[in-house]
Amino acid sequence: MTDINNLVRENVRKLKPYSCARDEFKGSTGIFLDANENPYGKLNRYPDPWQKDLKKAISRFRGIPVKNIFLGNGSDEIIDLCFRVFCQPGTDKALTFSPTYGMYEVSASVNDVELIKVPLNQSFQIDIQKVTPLLSERNLKLIFICSPNNPTGNSMNIADIEFILSGCNSIVVIDEAYIDFSDKPSFRDMINKYPNLIVMQTFSKAFGLASVRVGVAFANKDIIQYFNKIKPPYNISANNQKLAYRKILRADKMDRQIKKILTEKNKLVSELSEIGLTEHVYPSDANFLLVKVKDADKVYSELIKMKIITRNRNTVVKDCIRITVGKQSENRKLLHALKTISL
Repeated sequence: MTDINNLVRENVRKLKPYSCARDEFKGSTGIFLDANENPYGKLNRYPDPWQKDLKKAISRFRGIPVKNIFLGNGSDEIIDLCFRVFCQPGTDKALTFSPTYGMYEVSASVNDVELIKVPLNQSFQIDIQKVTPLLSERNLKLIFICSPNNPTGNSMNIADIEFILSGCNSIVVIDEAYIDFSDKPSFRDMINKYPNLIVMQTFSKAFGLASVRVGVAFANKDIIQYFNKIKPPYNISANNQKLAYRKILRADKMDRQIKKILTEKNKLVSELSEIGLTEHVYPSDANFLLVKVKDADKVYSELIKMKIITRNRNTVVKDCIRITVGKQSENRKLLHALKTISL
């Protein structure tokens, strides 16, 4: 069984965390003269540094104990914390599968960690034969798996992920930003089986709170304790905690929106396939589609002229654009615009 402490940087193990004023008093009422705050105003007090109410709500909603939940300023903060906790700059390595979410590479560069990129196969799945020899690398500390993957939209094979989890001595981070749009099971319920597993989810996608910046990590309590040890004391504002909390209380509304999005996605798949410039619409478990067209650069540019913004992925998947599923009216305008483009 993986000993998490052996994977953590020595300086992080020895680090004495910063203790903020709200660590020392657990109550919610009183005369607060401890944090050098302005005594006037409605937003004058620091937020709960441990986001207790929000974590309890997430615990009830996802069925995961509070001790196994960490909240970050978006998933990007959690990605960065993974590098800072587990990777010695200039020495350790991380691994990911391309094409995938670009922030893994950015965070690796910022933290001076070599990133090994193993190309996905033609089905956009993990090539187990290529990755197996890498799992025994001594300095491989992190493995990032995005599922459903961005920008390809597909979920990774569960058996392949479990093969990696059980066959490596690294931290495996499964990024499930789009899991609520998928009918595939989440890996969050497997954190007790695999102590080296971190599952990331977010309030940015299905919850519709991209501007609020709240990311979630599910992991064993030892990993959570290290994240808490080095995170900024007040990394999520009081307002953002409240907005995320209220959203969970209205999860029924989120479910209705997901159904609408998936219905629109199916329509888009059907109608995009009938347009002459479309060569292939890849299967998607997310709220977006990767579409191969005859000339991605031109299609992207022509859409921009019509103030329709897609994502040009030509540099990572040849002649592909990524289209987020919008409202019905937005999707209709997109389809009409595509039909007017001549190549």
